[in-house]
Amino acid sequence: MKKRYWIAGASGLAGAAVAARLMTRPVDVDWEESGHLVYHRQHSHFVEVEGIPVHYQEAGDPNAPAMILIHGFVSSTLVWAEVFLPLAAAGFRVIVPDLLGYGYSGKPAEGDYTIEAQAHMIVGLMKRLEVPSAILVGSSYGGAVAATVALDHPERVERLVLIGAVTNDEPKKFLLLRATSSPLLGDVLAPLLLGSRWVLRLRMKKSYHRSGRVFDENKLASRHHALSTINTQRAVLRTLRRWQAGYIQREAHLIHQPTLLIWGENDPEIPLRDGEHLRDAMPNARLIVFRKCGHLPQEEFPQTFVQVIAGFCKEALLTVGLENRGFFPAEKS
Repeated sequence: MKKRYWIAGASGLAGAAVAARLMTRPVDVDWEESGHLVYHRQHSHFVEVEGIPVHYQEAGDPNAPAMILIHGFVSSTLVWAEVFLPLAAAGFRVIVPDLLGYGYSGKPAEGDYTIEAQAHMIVGLMKRLEVPSAILVGSSYGGAVAATVALDHPERVERLVLIGAVTNDEPKKFLLLRATSSPLLGDVLAPLLLGSRWVLRLRMKKSYHRSGRVFDENKLASRHHALSTINTQRAVLRTLRRWQAGYIQREAHLIHQPTLLIWGENDPEIPLRDGEHLRDAMPNARLIVFRKCGHLPQEEFPQTFVQVIAGFCKEALLTVGLENRGFFPAEKS
C-alpha cells in the first residue's frame, strides 16, 4: 500500500513539475532584451512579407551577386554565424533570413509551416528586397526549401548549393521526432525537449563529427533562448506534422541550375547516400564531401566552406558539371 502511495505521490509531483514548466514558458523572444544573444546584431533588419515580420541579416556590396543562406529545422541565422561576413568579404551580397516560426521572424498561430510555404516566403522576401534572382544556399531542412524555390520558381535561382539537404521523410523516423510529432503526446513532449538545455546540448554535439572543436556554450544559449518559447514550439510542431519532402527526391531531375552538393562524410542526420542520389539525378550537380565532418560543414570547417562556395559561384557556367565529386580534408584547428 505504501509503495502505491509513493508512486502516486511521485507521479503527482512529476505532473505538477511538467505543468509548471509549460505554464512558465515565455510567449516569444523579445528583440530588445535579446541583444547579447544575437550574433551579428548590427546587420539585422526586419521587413514584412505578406503581413508577417521577417528578420534577416545582410552584409556585402548591395550591387554584388546576391546570395541567400537558408537555415534548417529548429535553427536560425545563427547556423551561418561563422561564414556570414567571410562570404560577404568574398564578393557577395549575403542575405540571411530566419524562416517563419524561427529565430526572430513572425510565428503566426495558424501559420503554414510547410516547406512550400517557407519557399514562398523566401520568394516574397526577394521581392521586398528587390532581388530578381540569387544564389540559394540551403542547409538541411533549408536545403529542401531552397530546392523547392528552384523547382517552383527557377527564374529566381542563379545557382543552388545544398548542404546535407533534406530530400525525403526519413528524418521523421528518428524516435524523438516521431514522438514529438504525435498528437497529444507531442504537445507535452515538444516543449519539454525544446526547452531543455541538456537535450539541446546533446543534439548540437551530435551534429558535429568533432564536437569538442566546434561546440560553443554561447551558441547553445542563443539557440535555447528562441526554442524555449511557446510560439517557436508551436511552429516546430506544425512543421513536423506537415513535413512532406519526398517530392524533392522524386523531382530532383527537374532542377537544371548549376548545383553544388556539400555533405559531411560522417553526417549523422542526413546520410551521404542522399547526396549521392541527388548527384546522380540532377543534370548539373557536383558533390563535394568534407572528410571527418558531420551535419554542418559551415560550422566545422568555415574557412574551407567559404572557399568552396565562393569558387563554385564565381566559376564560368560552362565548367560546372565537369567534375562531380571531390573530397576536402579538414582545415587546421
